[in-house]
Amino acid sequence: MGQTEDLTGTAEPQELLQLPLDAWHRARGGRMVPFAGYLMPVQYEGIMAEHLWTREHAGLFDVSHMGQLRVSGPGATEALEALMPGDFAALKPGRIRYSLLLSEEGGILDDLMVTREEDGFFLVVNGATKWDDIGHLREHLPDEITLHHLEEHALLALQGPRAAEALAAVVPGVDSLGFMQAAAFAWRGHALGISRSGYTGEDGFEISVPAEAAEALADALAAHPEVKPIGLGARDSLRLEAGLPLYGHDLDEGTTPVAAGLEFALSKRRRAEGGFPGVDRILRELAEGAPLRLAGLAVEGRQPVREGAEVVDASGAVIGRVTSGGFAPSVGAPIALAYLPAALAVPGARITLSQRGKPHAAQVAALPFVPHRYVRKGS
Repeated sequence: MGQTEDLTGTAEPQELLQLPLDAWHRARGGRMVPFAGYLMPVQYEGIMAEHLWTREHAGLFDVSHMGQLRVSGPGATEALEALMPGDFAALKPGRIRYSLLLSEEGGILDDLMVTREEDGFFLVVNGATKWDDIGHLREHLPDEITLHHLEEHALLALQGPRAAEALAAVVPGVDSLGFMQAAAFAWRGHALGISRSGYTGEDGFEISVPAEAAEALADALAAHPEVKPIGLGARDSLRLEAGLPLYGHDLDEGTTPVAAGLEFALSKRRRAEGGFPGVDRILRELAEGAPLRLAGLAVEGRQPVREGAEVVDASGAVIGRVTSGGFAPSVGAPIALAYLPAALAVPGARITLSQRGKPHAAQVAALPFVPHRYVRKGS
């Protein structure tokens, strides 16, 4: 899903919360760190090994910090379209769209996944922004629209080329789903909501499960020889290789969908009809281009360039910024995402980065850095 989350934590709630699977992670050697208001596992065996395992087998991620919301009531479609640029009227039950919660100025308040259900919509929002998102939705949705926060649900993600095999052994029938499709399933008397989506670029699934059943389900999945628990560290390196932006780093209220390269989230009908926040600015940038664009970078040498490094011109003037960076295990080299002047944000362009005063040579690379391996099926 994309699902994306801020690695810097969140201001609300103030206390660190525990995941339903907190003890499960610790029993398996998970090193717990503060993240988005929760204690979460950053790694088990090591980021490199976990990253490569997910690319080759199947990794089980706990993403229960993310917000799971249901929106329903008369006019729910129109109400959500007033806040986001997606064409939800055309979204069929069981289908998912990536969308953006926008400010009045066209900045990105959050990126999220929206699933059409028979009686409304299911939203998955980022953990670091979920309290702000809930407040924003409550403020702007009409009174007749119901917003329900599924606080008593966990969210697991099973990702990798063996994910379908492993999950189908536990929940028969899930392999009938295609990428960005979702359906309801039952397991040991518990209702599950399962989507074929994720945040690694691999085939995979996200599973909404009642918190009281999360440990038993995690045990059942981890019992498969192709499945290992994977921490936040590998989740970040996997999504970076897949060219997927992370909210709070590559996306924020100061960036627009066009600058971030997310034009696909601006549906054709909505571009024509408008009616979403920031529409004038966004349509202008679609027509004229945004001054800065998010681009992928292949960094020369072996030293990773991290978030906050500067993009500089020949005179040393700062002309852009790195928003994510690190060593890419599947690529075997350091990579990054950065906002560059639009004229430079083209594959092959050579640029210079400055990190703590040290220059690093880089070249703009086509995204994603590794091919996506989603499994698409008929609509």
